[in-house]
Amino acid sequence: MLRNIGIENAPQALTELISVSDLMVKSKEFRSLLVNPRFTTDERAGIIKSVSERLKLSESTVKFILHIAEVGVIVALADIIRIATTIYLERKRKAKAVVMTPIAISTDRENTLKASLKRLTDRDVDLEYIIDPSLFGGILVKIGSTMYDTSIKGQLRLLKDELIKG
Repeated sequence: MLRNIGIENAPQALTELISVSDLMVKSKEFRSLLVNPRFTTDERAGIIKSVSERLKLSESTVKFILHIAEVGVIVALADIIRIATTIYLERKRKAKAVVMTPIAISTDRENTLKASLKRLTDRDVDLEYIIDPSLFGGILVKIGSTMYDTSIKGQLRLLKDELIKG
């Protein structure tokens, strides 16, 4: 997909695919239309084109959705989005970090965190925040499959494990 649309247009295409994926989760009828082999290509095309106007989908995204519905892999759309996002970030030499904090952090702290993560990963890092008051303090950062836990909750868990070991 990225090859067909170009790396510059990938963020928009991924955003459009996410909106389709979200609609599949919210609407059982829409999901059934895309997944159920009883619907004809023409029936799918008609509904998807009408939905595409509301979601403001590009022609290439509509064609892609129709194609993966036709070949029966539309159920894997979330995985396709995840893999395409990973490929895009790899080609742009970027990384995505999920940052869990007990409270919102300031712009200064965010800039410091981005700079630290850039040194650590050798990539520009896009941050996604999740507020989790149960952390008590500190932060938890997940980049790909690597987790960095400086939260008080994480430190208490490590201390508990050490005390149990003796």
